[in-house]
Amino acid sequence: MKQTVKKPILAVGPFHPLQEEMEFFQLTVDGEIVTDIDVRISYNHRGMEKISETLQFDQVPFLVSRICGICSASHPLAYINAVEDIAGVTVPERAQYIRVIINELERIHSHILWVGLAGHFIGYDTVFMWAWKYREPVLDLLEEITGNRNNYGNVKVGGCREDISDDIKPKILKELDKIEKKMEMLTKAVLDDPVLHARLKGIGVLSKEDAIKYAVTGPTARGSGVAIDVRRDDPYAAYGDLDWNVITQPEGDVFAKAVVRLLEIFESIKMIRQALKKLPGGPVTIEVKEIPPGEGCGHAEAPRGETFHYVRSDGGNRPVRHKIRAPSYVNVPSFKASCLGGHIADVTLTLAAVDPCYSCTERLAVVDQHNNITHNYETLLQRSREKTAQIQKVLGSSGLKMEDL
Repeated sequence: MKQTVKKPILAVGPFHPLQEEMEFFQLTVDGEIVTDIDVRISYNHRGMEKISETLQFDQVPFLVSRICGICSASHPLAYINAVEDIAGVTVPERAQYIRVIINELERIHSHILWVGLAGHFIGYDTVFMWAWKYREPVLDLLEEITGNRNNYGNVKVGGCREDISDDIKPKILKELDKIEKKMEMLTKAVLDDPVLHARLKGIGVLSKEDAIKYAVTGPTARGSGVAIDVRRDDPYAAYGDLDWNVITQPEGDVFAKAVVRLLEIFESIKMIRQALKKLPGGPVTIEVKEIPPGEGCGHAEAPRGETFHYVRSDGGNRPVRHKIRAPSYVNVPSFKASCLGGHIADVTLTLAAVDPCYSCTERLAVVDQHNNITHNYETLLQRSREKTAQIQKVLGSSGLKMEDL
């Protein structure tokens, strides 16, 4: 009788040095070659959409800014765009330019962060330390403008909470000059380094056809030659008034994604300079007394790609439905196309090349074979509390009661 030999399974995660958050990948391997891959998520579900329904419209931006610490400007802006879509308000022009400035500073520090992490992942810690050093002035500017290095809390329905004074504009421009010079040096070092070429070129290739098939977005798509960008394709804020280019690379490998992010930093600097130069006078907000019944869609080009928010209002003071789709939700599944046939040693780097944000991606639902939901939010919350209580009992901890959880 012929026996079937199962191919070995290699586990990556749920805790792995190259995965910044909890995520579990199962690699089916044949020797050193990955022949199949699967993923298990939901290690970090936080119920953001459900929590949003318990908050007033003006409170939600502070919640969604915490979906992702890196995208803490783009998520609130996408949500605000959705609510303003319902309300039909016209936001002051000055606020639209301020929104651009904050979101592009966010993109710069996010892309620099990714480049540094990529260097660290392949053992090139010089790049890691350079990147971290050059990212600091960007965070300082965000702190000076908004009061925070992350979770800026600047955007609101009808405009912005804080203005950018004329006094700070020269400092922003001066710091941008310094950042640009440092990034020119770092970009040249990365593009000319033969070690990086050898390690990143031809690795984790996502073809243009597969990029379209998996509907990836952001630098993951543009690194495969797909020239999509919400800022150009469906302009919001003041992007339609600015002159800039959508950066693409046709190769689809890890090196191409790095090139896209590095070159996009210069486009962001260009946009901020224009926004500061064109920054009109006037108020930065208008009063919005109520949100009428209706539905609204809003999106923003986050550092990782398009983030999308859907909001429904019944005319009350809070959303009755809030749906969020972060870019990692569509980018992460592309590993099925980019990792198969590759070596084990390249898979974790390929997974990291989409700049995944797993906490953005988490979804949790229990359904039967007919897609009927068998456990609702309250049931899952109760089960989570019971599980925590069991763990506390095993550990001998009595610090919290069930009703405190």
